[in-house]
Formats: sequence, C-alpha cells, structure tokens
Amino acid sequence: MSQGTWSAVDAYFNGHLVEEDEALTAARESSVAAGLPAHEVAPNQGKLLHLLARLGGARRVLEIGTLGGYSTIWLARALPEGGRLVTLEADPVCAATAAASIARARLGHVVEVREGRAAETLPQLAEEMRERGLEPFDLVFIDADKPSNPEYLEWALRLTRPGSLIVGDNVVRDGAVVSPDTGDARVDGVRRFAELVGADPRLEATALQTVGSKGYDGFLVALVTG
Repeated sequence: MSQGTWSAVDAYFNGHLVEEDEALTAARESSVAAGLPAHEVAPNQGKLLHLLARLGGARRVLEIGTLGGYSTIWLARALPEGGRLVTLEADPVCAATAAASIARARLGHVVEVREGRAAETLPQLAEEMRERGLEPFDLVFIDADKPSNPEYLEWALRLTRPGSLIVGDNVVRDGAVVSPDTGDARVDGVRRFAELVGADPRLEATALQTVGSKGYDGFLVALVTG
C-alpha cells in the first residue's frame, strides 16, 4: 500500500466520522503559518484521544508536548464542566501559537499552557499539586521529544493513580522501533519507554500500529493499575 492510499482512507473516515470545525482547522493553519513542524496528530487520531478521555471520565489531563495546540483542543473538549488540562511546551513559538489557538477555541478557561522544558516544569507541577492538594491526572498524553520518553513515563506514574491512562504517540517510528542499533536517540527513547512500560507491574498496556495521513507510526496505551 502507498502513502496516497493511506491518506485517502484517512480522508474517507474523517469525512464520515470526524467533525473538524473552524477552531481545529485554524489551529492547524496557524501552526503552518508559524513555521511549526507538521507533527500534530491527524484529525482521526485527535478524535481517538478525545474519545479515550471521555471513556475514562477524565477530569484532569496532562499533555507533555503542546506543539500548536491541535491535540490540546481535542482533549480539552472531552472534559466535563470544571475539568482542567495542563499542557507543557518547551518552545516559546509553539507555546504562543498554541495559546492563541486555544483562546480562539474558547478553551482558555480550561487549558493552562506552561512554557519551559518539561524536565523543569514537571517537578514544579508535582510540587504545586502536593502543596495545593490537587487530584492526580486521569490521562497523560506524551508527545514530546522521544529521547526523554522514559523520564516522562516516570513523571506520568508519579502524577497519576490507578485507573488513569497514559498514552504515548509516535512509538513505531516508521518501523525503526524493532531495530536496536539505529543510532537514533528518538528510536532508543521509544524502545526504552516500551520496555519500561512492559516491565512495570503497575501498568497494563498495548501498542497499536497506525497508517494514514501521518505516515506509518503508532500509539502505546497503558492503564495504571497499581
């Protein structure tokens, strides 16, 4: 099968099952205008994240890696009244672009965009949660720099509870995930992430390969059980 076929199939299902409104379209267009890489999830993948959050009854969501805010909007729209989403972004251009798109989608009261390296903002977030007695996160979406995925998993486990969901994006890497000697730190990070998830008795997980408009990749989904 070709990339053209994959994209056509995505377009077919998106046309029948996924409603991408003006705010979502504008978020994608703003990312392009700002010169951001085209790494955001596809519309059907955004809808999947939205449904996962709703199925889990998520009230608090943490997103590690905001980019232009496209997936942020999908996730934030899944939250009930009083829900909250915190999204972490290291790049100031990405953070500003996302904040504008989130405001345009009228979700500024739901979403907090925190600018800075996640290695620094995650400890700060954990300390704030402890001091303020905030509830753990019900869903964590990890979609940032892949070499740091093992570190992000560690923080996700600290900031969640049994019943929470951890979702990692881009775990197939065009099939490179099966190769231990690529010399690519992104592949190494994903492999270590998967190995740590599989070895952790507190997690039940699976991974799904995906093809579509975003190419050949996949998601890892883990349920926190202990």
